[in-house]
Amino acid sequence: MHIAALVFIDIAIIMIVARVFGRAARAVGQPAVVGEIIAGIALGPSLLGLLPGDLDQRLFPPEVLPYLSVLAQLGLVLFMFIVGLELDMLLIRGREKLAGTISASSVVLPFALGAGLALLLYPSHDETATGPVTPLALALFLGVAMSITAFPVLARILTDRGMHRTSTGVLALACAAVDDIIAWTLLAFVVAVVAGNGPLDVLRIIALTAVFAAAMFGLVRPALRRLNTWYARAGRLTPDILAVVLIGVLVSAYITEIIGIHAIFGAFIFGAIMPRQGAADMTREILERLEQVSVLLLLPLFFVVTGLSTNVGGITGSGLWQLALILVVAIGGKFVGAYLGARVMKVPRRQSTAIGVLMNTRGLTELVILNVGKQLGVLDDELFTMMVLMALITTAMTGPLLKRVYSDRVLQRDIAAAERASLGLIDSYRVLALVDDQPRAARMAGVGAALLGAGRPAELVLSRLVRRPTTSLEVGAPLVPDLAQMAATVDELKALADEVTSRGAACSVLTRFTSDPWADLLAQAEAVEANVVLVDQRWLALHAEPAVGGGAVDRRFTLAITQLGTRQVGVGDTVAVVADGDVDGRTALILGSAAAAHLRGPLLVRAGDGGRGSRKIISALAPLRSAGLDVRVVENGSAGGWPAAGGDGAGSGADGSARPVRDVGEAALLVVPSGTPAPALASGTVVSVRAGQDDRETEFTEQLAKLAPS
Repeated sequence: MHIAALVFIDIAIIMIVARVFGRAARAVGQPAVVGEIIAGIALGPSLLGLLPGDLDQRLFPPEVLPYLSVLAQLGLVLFMFIVGLELDMLLIRGREKLAGTISASSVVLPFALGAGLALLLYPSHDETATGPVTPLALALFLGVAMSITAFPVLARILTDRGMHRTSTGVLALACAAVDDIIAWTLLAFVVAVVAGNGPLDVLRIIALTAVFAAAMFGLVRPALRRLNTWYARAGRLTPDILAVVLIGVLVSAYITEIIGIHAIFGAFIFGAIMPRQGAADMTREILERLEQVSVLLLLPLFFVVTGLSTNVGGITGSGLWQLALILVVAIGGKFVGAYLGARVMKVPRRQSTAIGVLMNTRGLTELVILNVGKQLGVLDDELFTMMVLMALITTAMTGPLLKRVYSDRVLQRDIAAAERASLGLIDSYRVLALVDDQPRAARMAGVGAALLGAGRPAELVLSRLVRRPTTSLEVGAPLVPDLAQMAATVDELKALADEVTSRGAACSVLTRFTSDPWADLLAQAEAVEANVVLVDQRWLALHAEPAVGGGAVDRRFTLAITQLGTRQVGVGDTVAVVADGDVDGRTALILGSAAAAHLRGPLLVRAGDGGRGSRKIISALAPLRSAGLDVRVVENGSAGGWPAAGGDGAGSGADGSARPVRDVGEAALLVVPSGTPAPALASGTVVSVRAGQDDRETEFTEQLAKLAPS
């Protein structure tokens, strides 16, 4: 068969298989690139070669491979131009220190671990088909390979989930952008070291690369701004403009190939210097044109060329433990590096975990580096195969892990918060207090105001449900209906709200006619987006106890059930909390700490039994204590389970002076997890806490830190 005809039919088959596998990957929630990489491996000796008849050799005979390789390299050059073009530095603006710290940490640690792993693997991979490999070359290449993050795949994952609209998604994109710059710069240096024939040749390559980069940014970049003028004059992407872009890409690729650092770097730099300001429409059209050719036609050829060098079945017994080590170093190094960098910059734990997961995305970008290593004779076939599997596994795991770390509920909450912030709306913490008994209304409102805490925008909503067996009617504070009963209720609540406001807490009122109190309370909670709903124990037993027991898991808000005492909570009063390790206990700790911060009084905490949960609780309370809040913590089994007056000194103030702490029986407020027996209080109020769905998805240490008085 004529070689040209065989190349044509091979391309057609590759495109069909790539599209089918790509669609299958999308159907199971994976990026299309995962399916396309698997398609390339499947068309090689790993799958097709296992079938009778040597199908891989018949379909891709040796005389065809050079032509496919050239087309694959063209696809690779266009892809790297696209990577550079999509690398928008506006993502980093305002986040330079944060993104830089996280990215540097997520590169340095995996690079060091990868280099160390190379020294361990070197005896088994010290020679390739082109000759011996030096330990330095293998260490440098594995270090870079472990450090890379695939910016395009990460962007696609974030876009598919809608996370690009959240602060976490934007930060992840910024980190990936900085990571790309660092990693490609490192790779250029590594290629120079490996390809150079001695120190002088390495210096020559580095010097020429620096001159090339300076010329591109200093001379070519200003000249390319004329493309904006041409585009504005034509109103579209003309063939001449596209021709200039393609010529620039190919010439840049040629120059860096001649210098000795690989053609992909020239294409990447040309994409990075393309005009950005006022060029959004032109950039979009260039991407649309080139992505069609690159993604549909040329990149699948690159996957197949990679797959033909990948033989999963050729991994030996010792290769399996080597693959396991590679995965541990790749996943652990990247995650731990990004996570620690984020935590050092005080990024909350959930967001830090999400960034660590996302930065493990390697995808096609990793394959680019691996192919460079193979072409330079640094990676043998077995190590190349193991590294390809690592790239595939780390990319495929990102989506499922991200959903566990960042659930859809949390994601929708963060998107809503981002939208409110973009509109200039304040995202307030709200306590909805059901005030059903006028004689005890002031005490109920006082407890509700205390739960607002300090140091954050917060609002108390006072509610009363007026029994009436008719269609429900919603009435807000500005609207006084012409119904005497409702009018009297609104007046009473407004007077109470004024008292609360005079003590420094934002307060509004909400009333409703009801024939189903629990259902209407749920509707009110949803309407005001309440974080906590505060109800009296007797009201709950009378109206809603069976319903709550059956639906607690689906309830979004925290349900706080009060057993009101005879005294009104006030400034300086003691708050006591029972905090165990479950979600109700953690939520009780948050509410109790909020009350202590609001009242500026002592906080007595009975923690767990001295295990990890107790240590975590004590650690989480550190910001409150550092801010000057009088915090005493005792583990179960100590002195009756509560800190005693004049105890161990854990309640000392910020200045180190001892503060007298009353006995728990004299506490004004005791907050306990649901189902926990509460000690008798002389005149105080007991609040029993049932966590909601939001509490299960909230990092309680982050919430406690927000309560620290400023």
